Amino acid sequence: MAHKCILSQVEIARILERLAYEIIEKHGDCKDIVLVGIERRGADLARRIQKILQEKTQHPITLSTLDINLYRDDWTTMESTPHVGTSRMIAPVTGASILLIDDVLYTGRTIRSALEAIMDYGRPSRVELLVLIDRGRRELPIQADYVGRSIPTTAREHVDVLLSERDGTDEVHIVHE
Repeated sequence: MAHKCILSQVEIARILERLAYEIIEKHGDCKDIVLVGIERRGADLARRIQKILQEKTQHPITLSTLDINLYRDDWTTMESTPHVGTSRMIAPVTGASILLIDDVLYTGRTIRSALEAIMDYGRPSRVELLVLIDRGRRELPIQADYVGRSIPTTAREHVDVLLSERDGTDEVHIVHE
């Protein structure tokens, strides 16, 4: 398999800074939002965005994390049992304005699972979606409100997001099968 680096550490940092400014432009002081990062890399990105927003707004921004493995629509067809992690929903969901964060938006199935998981905690007033990479090829009618970079891919490609918290480096690759 061949891979090509499409985003460097500097570019990822610049994109996250821009996305934070877009959030501030829409939400002002951001006191009305709860960041919810989808485990694993979405949660890592959410922590980074939380840090940027807190620096810019000079007050705490609420951050929760969400494990969606039991909500996946493909876990019964997977060869192994899904690894069930822990969700840390520290803020009330009912009536909240949720900003759901993930690394890659592809078919939309992960986001559908996340929405279902969120609804088990309550009924938010709104849910917005932020993704680092939108690679297109949707199977469900799901659209991100904040997109770091749109990178159209083929069915024979996938996107790998590497983050220092898990992978020791910050890079985004397109992998050709």
